[in-house]
Amino acid sequence: MAFAVPSKGILQSEALKKSSGLLLIHLPSSISTRKSLSGNSNKVFVCMQDSIPQIYIYETSAYPGEHEHLKGLREATAKKYGNLSEMAIPVDEGRFLSMLMKIMNPKRTLEIGVFTGYSLLSTALALPNDSQITAIDMDREAYEVGLPFIQKAGMDNKIKFIQADAISVLNEMLNNDMQPEFDFAFVDADKANYKHYHEQLLKLVKIGGMIAYDNTLWYGSVAKEEDEVPEQMRAIRTVIMEFNKLISSDPRLEISQVSIGDGVTLCKRLH
Repeated sequence: MAFAVPSKGILQSEALKKSSGLLLIHLPSSISTRKSLSGNSNKVFVCMQDSIPQIYIYETSAYPGEHEHLKGLREATAKKYGNLSEMAIPVDEGRFLSMLMKIMNPKRTLEIGVFTGYSLLSTALALPNDSQITAIDMDREAYEVGLPFIQKAGMDNKIKFIQADAISVLNEMLNNDMQPEFDFAFVDADKANYKHYHEQLLKLVKIGGMIAYDNTLWYGSVAKEEDEVPEQMRAIRTVIMEFNKLISSDPRLEISQVSIGDGVTLCKRLH
């Protein structure tokens, strides 16, 4: 049987819901599949495990304010990749990153792990016109799914896409006499290398700058006992739990883990 990627969303895990102290009401058991958003803005992106607060966020602040080219990119991703489109960040997380960019007003940003570019376009739309994003991913084919929407939005001039292994690219940057300095970095790539990216980024992101790591709740599995987690997810669950412990005790950082999407941990570099 094929392994289905679980859905993302705030307080997605039963363990996280219980620990939050919220009274949660689930959708009827008859609602067992996602409703399509394509072609009908009245339909809400839901599944059986979505909580009423999450649906409320989708209906009131996430989808109504979604940029038209972000919506087009999201729908093109779902059409091509189906269930694997879950690898892209959800809309509410995109809105969160957009707001963060508007608050920070960064000039140079870095994205490690691009997929089709939903998070990339979310940040690009919020950045000043003279900003530059360096985006690194091994998969150009996936990036080119979203590229037409990035171009339609007029954001391609802000983006430098590098098709390569991120660790190698970051090492090249660190070995360059004209070493770049970034204001912000977003990491949504191979989880096993998060700890390696972390050490590199602490040298590339300036003091006072921010690093955001995605998937730090790993579909809520970090709050479950191991035997409650599907076997296919356990290895990455362990990696993420170890990484969360690493950054929470790193004296070079001030962190905040946010229960949005699949969990985003913001790290401010202190020194």
